[in-house]
Amino acid sequence: MAPSGIAASREKKLGFEFEPSPWGDFFIEYEPKPLQIKLVNQYINYYMDLADVFNKFKGEDGTFKKDITSQPSGLLSLYNAAHLLIHGEPTLEEAISFARHHLELMSSSLKSPLAQQVKRALHRALPRSCKRVETLHYISEYGEEEGHNPVLLELAKLDFNLLQHVHLKELKAITEWWKNIYDHIGLSYIRDRVVESYTWAYVIYYERCFELPRIIIAKMMLLITILDDTYDTHGTIEECRKLYEAVQRWDESAISLLPEYQKKFYIELLRTFKNIEGEMPVDINYDIGHLKKAVQNNVTGYLQEAEWSHKNYKPRFIDQVNLTSLTVGAPTVCVSMMAGMSDTIMKQALKWTADVPDVVVAAGKIVRLMNDIAAFERGKCNNDVASSVDCYINEYSVTSDVAIARIGALMEDEWRTLNQARFGNRVLLPAMQRIISLALSASFIYDNRNDAYTASKHLQKTIEGLFIKPMQMSIPSVST
Repeated sequence: MAPSGIAASREKKLGFEFEPSPWGDFFIEYEPKPLQIKLVNQYINYYMDLADVFNKFKGEDGTFKKDITSQPSGLLSLYNAAHLLIHGEPTLEEAISFARHHLELMSSSLKSPLAQQVKRALHRALPRSCKRVETLHYISEYGEEEGHNPVLLELAKLDFNLLQHVHLKELKAITEWWKNIYDHIGLSYIRDRVVESYTWAYVIYYERCFELPRIIIAKMMLLITILDDTYDTHGTIEECRKLYEAVQRWDESAISLLPEYQKKFYIELLRTFKNIEGEMPVDINYDIGHLKKAVQNNVTGYLQEAEWSHKNYKPRFIDQVNLTSLTVGAPTVCVSMMAGMSDTIMKQALKWTADVPDVVVAAGKIVRLMNDIAAFERGKCNNDVASSVDCYINEYSVTSDVAIARIGALMEDEWRTLNQARFGNRVLLPAMQRIISLALSASFIYDNRNDAYTASKHLQKTIEGLFIKPMQMSIPSVST
């Protein structure tokens, strides 16, 4: 009998090809119009005791007051804020159900821009949306609000356009970097996703001063994508084992272990880490050894998946999720994020994240489960290990609709774990917020059960809005 999965014959694996990215080398040549005004915006976050606040909306009988349904904007705020709930908060669960029910009833009668804001919130509550993507919507809608401040609106557009120029320079540089590597290693079976990787890093770390973590995150995503595609769609089981051994050794002497087609990539993997370490600013105390270990652990997981597939083994749902929530790349990305921490917490945050705490696991589970649902809807590659949806259907003998609904409930638990983390160690709050942003980014990448990283056409309009189309302003540019 012919082997299946990762151990399938080379001929079978070469039958699968990823669709090309629509962007190619676009950003290498793209030149935006120059800007002449420079401003700096500040952003403030604050937290409140939500349960006590929500009780104020209840009557003497303990149910939510009906009169608040006559205020759609207030009801929308109630709905969004309630999504910051943690475990064991039935009042906020009730608030979400109450607000959602009444927002759905009134949605068809609302006027712009509130109608669009309600529609987006019912699809994805504001606390679970990416800030920068939401900015695209809100800036265009703010001008329609009664009593809006025109000057504030123009300053917001200006700030967006200024940051757009910063990001375009980075996008050009990393596209050139990737083109050189992609052409050199010559692996036609891998996903060419440099723009998509940068966009993913961008929605996690969009602020002006965070170029370093943004670029490290994007590069790590590209490198682990090569590893993932090698294990999933191309390598034989023996080749997968040899690549694992070489990555664990992390030394040029291991090149001889590898098949010819993997050697150039392995050299580039080692070189990329050396370059990141060598180019690290002297005032940033980032230990790249933690990042190397995260990639090694990632490959350990890839090999385990390959062994499962080679043996035609169907893991239990919980075992599959526990493994693949790590191989989805969450620990590697989260360790990359720590390059943006301040010097006062850098060492502590980096070690804490490298130990894969519960908040990293929760973020990884959300990314993995969203990814698996999107892959199941799309129809996975024949060589992939069984997804969490497949494992749930197989283990509990339920339909795909039931499996996806129950997995959705499990994701809800992980969101509450992330919310709880916001109120934990205050010193590490900046690190926790960035890790939570990884889960938020999943709601963007896997929106509408699409895998926009693999099928990148789903990201095209958003990428145009973020990087190519400046906000149209009403005030003239000021000459310097």
